[in-house]
Amino acid sequence: MKQVFHPSLYQVNTRVWLTSLSETLGRPARLDDIPDAELDRLAGMGFDWVWFLSVWQTGAAGQRVSQKNRDFQKEFRDTLPDLCDQDIGGSGFAITAYAVPTDLGGDAALARLRQRLAQRGLKLMLDFVPNHMALDHPWVEDHPEYFVTGTEDDLAREPRNYTRVKRKSGDLVLAHGRDPYFPGWPDTLQLDYSNPATQEAMRRELEKIAGQCDGVRCDMAMLMLPEVFERTWGRKPLSFWPLTIRRVRERVPDFCFMAEVYWDLEWTLQQAGFDYTYDKRLYDRLRGGHARPVREHLHAALDYQFKLARFMENHDEPRAAATFDPIVHRAAAVTTYFIPGLRFFHQGQFEGRKKRISPHLIRAPRETPDKKTQDFYGRLLEILREPIVKSGEWQWLPCQPAWDGNGSWDSFTAHSWRGSGGERMLIAVNYAPQSSQCYLKLPFPEIKNRSVRLADSLSPACFIREGNALLERGLYLDLQPWSYHVFNVEVT
Repeated sequence: MKQVFHPSLYQVNTRVWLTSLSETLGRPARLDDIPDAELDRLAGMGFDWVWFLSVWQTGAAGQRVSQKNRDFQKEFRDTLPDLCDQDIGGSGFAITAYAVPTDLGGDAALARLRQRLAQRGLKLMLDFVPNHMALDHPWVEDHPEYFVTGTEDDLAREPRNYTRVKRKSGDLVLAHGRDPYFPGWPDTLQLDYSNPATQEAMRRELEKIAGQCDGVRCDMAMLMLPEVFERTWGRKPLSFWPLTIRRVRERVPDFCFMAEVYWDLEWTLQQAGFDYTYDKRLYDRLRGGHARPVREHLHAALDYQFKLARFMENHDEPRAAATFDPIVHRAAAVTTYFIPGLRFFHQGQFEGRKKRISPHLIRAPRETPDKKTQDFYGRLLEILREPIVKSGEWQWLPCQPAWDGNGSWDSFTAHSWRGSGGERMLIAVNYAPQSSQCYLKLPFPEIKNRSVRLADSLSPACFIREGNALLERGLYLDLQPWSYHVFNVEVT
């Protein structure tokens, strides 16, 4: 198997971070105020990418919608009981220009931040929101043909999906951005991908962004697929992503594309050229609390697995610490981050924060970090920095009954890594609320006639076993509920 690099990504809520820095500095903070010490810390934790969420310019129209929408307000107050209008900046996905606002330091400050990241071996990822623009984007005046238009009948029939937009050259009914399953996002306008001119305009936007960062996370990337767009809007566009990705890479060969994608369309977007696609299926199966669906998910072809972005939380999902009991949280994290693909972490995850922060907000609630969660992730990240799990060879391992009639083997997931220097790692998780037993045959033929030491990197557990028995019968495991081993396998 060819060597594949499995990077780690850290998502930062830029506006929230800068608000916190502003409180410390006693003045409005800009991108230049992000301390070098914090960037050093992220590099030291083993990250390869930092995704700065919401750096692009947004407008007053989106902010007004965010401040007045009753559904939004309930969510905001759940997060910030002392909410005030100044805390609501408007959605970072209702973009008026792919430029950094002057109050964040402008494009020049972004360029300096990128340079500081690069000096530490870190790559910069930013947002690209292909489906829609803000209500007050300049194209509303200059290029209304780029948007999906509606009629007065559409507005009367579907007031949550259409809006009347006031323009100097005449008002129009335009559609809100949306997906086919939910009402429109009221602070956005839907771009019309059945218009080739719209597609070309968005390619130009993306080519500009590609000069400012090393990769993009593409919001709701599946909505541009011809069959999805046609199902939503009744008009079929030409395919957008393959040509767009090819054009960008002609200018920036190593530029990285990560897709937010659902509905089992991950492979489709990988085939269109995306380097990574969200693995929401794994996340949902872990939330389900059963090992078998997780284990079966990991049986997919390796060329598919290697391009999945594995996560426990992000700005759209609830916090992991609020979703999983602490013991389940740790078992799910070991399952998520010791498999191949891009390892995706979210700001606040390591501290065990429980309050999700909407992308409309620019202030975080005060939460006391959870020491046990911090210690766990500290040990986890230390292991993930090792070359064996960055660029080793991975394979899943079959779990076998410990004895006839014992079905608890079905509660395990297990897999191994092999490093280029002969290093070996074995990971096993009992993803169940009861004690479970199984046998695992080790995929290391070189242990024949040798003694094998299995030292757990996440606990004091250490075992000595005979290699022949491990090859013939397997390693016997008896694990408590939601327990795991991350063994370094040494031959002595």
